[in-house]
Amino acid sequence: MPKMKTHCGTKKRFKISGTGLVMFSRPGNSHLAPGKSQKRTRHLRKESCVSKSDLSRIRQQIANIK
Repeated sequence: MPKMKTHCGTKKRFKISGTGLVMFSRPGNSHLAPGKSQKRTRHLRKESCVSKSDLSRIRQQIANIK
């Protein structure tokens, strides 16, 4: 049986915090900023945790990342 490979797209987008939470940066902050309010772009800078419904699927995709 071959080894499970880490999903490369998921590896780039998610990271595991020190306490074990799966974190991601919010989308929509890279361009077209003048159309968004200052409050919206400021809130997009913060990293966020993955929801419980998606957590098991993402953990399976990045199983080999420590």
